[in-house]
Amino acid sequence: MEATTIDREAMSTVTIELTAAESARMRRTCLGSAGEVGDAPLDSERLLTDVEVAAGALPERLLRALSRFRRSGNPFGTLRIRNVPIDDSLVPTPDGGDVSDWRCVPVATIAQLMVVSRLGEVIAYADEKGGRVVQDVVPVKGAEQRQENCGSTFLELHTEDGFHPFKPDFLTLLCMRGDPASSPYTITCAAQRVLPWLAEETVATLRQPLFRIRHSISFTGSGRARHSAAMPVLSGPATSPELVTDMYATEPLTAEAQRAFDELREAMAHCLTGTVLMPGDMLLVDNRAAVHGRTGFTARYDGTDRWLRRCFAVADLHPSRGLRAAGSPVCAPLATMAGETSGWPPAATAAPARVETRS
Repeated sequence: MEATTIDREAMSTVTIELTAAESARMRRTCLGSAGEVGDAPLDSERLLTDVEVAAGALPERLLRALSRFRRSGNPFGTLRIRNVPIDDSLVPTPDGGDVSDWRCVPVATIAQLMVVSRLGEVIAYADEKGGRVVQDVVPVKGAEQRQENCGSTFLELHTEDGFHPFKPDFLTLLCMRGDPASSPYTITCAAQRVLPWLAEETVATLRQPLFRIRHSISFTGSGRARHSAAMPVLSGPATSPELVTDMYATEPLTAEAQRAFDELREAMAHCLTGTVLMPGDMLLVDNRAAVHGRTGFTARYDGTDRWLRRCFAVADLHPSRGLRAAGSPVCAPLATMAGETSGWPPAATAAPARVETRS
């Protein structure tokens, strides 16, 4: 589905813009927090606790906005924060897909984690980017046409990891380096906005478990395709609907489901909200209520390409405790959950392979 109509003005109604003074104070807090945690890894309980405590120093109006978004959301399922402090001297956009050490960008990393801590609890997945808590979203040469965050073609609307039993409740994207030449739009579509475009019988079909989502290749590798259990696309009350789908990887299981899904696809094309992310912009997506994607762009692979940082949160980390090591926010590989492999966490000598995911 190409983005034919994008509401570019709607984002201004769900934007909080930090003043220069607020951004400067936040920067000082980030630098102070980064110094206190030292060389602790991002997935350590100590670091995440320290960052959560430090987040109390965020500007009061930002804290209020985050609290409202966490509790009540908004009709667009998104919130944009502008003038988030990032590091003054950026390393080149990583051509391999990941920054080697978070301390290369301490201000941006701590700033994002502080915001995420006010949405819920940080979560990550061993199958994604080696289990990194904060991940880099950059184009990778040779992967232009892939429906993954390493690509640069149009990225279809999707629920982040919608096939996973412990998918994120919130997704955050912090822009480190924009792409003014191509100006790709990050687009979202909220269930609340799309429902009026759908016939009653279509909504009824979308609320039945007649759909499954193919796992991202980052969770399966090059092996056989795997799918979620059958699930509904829509759920929850009509006044506050939830949405789980992937316009590229969802498979309707009946002819009726296919017709409903096609109508949903057409309706979404009329309900897109979008923004061109620029340095210091952080986009928050309610992954329960909205799907997101991105228009295409042309990558240069010269160290100046578009670069986002991504981090996830869940409202409650407790349900996933059986899939995580004690004190860690990183879920074990899905193959472990399915009983197909054992020995998690892996041996210290085993370096995780770099994998790509949606965003």
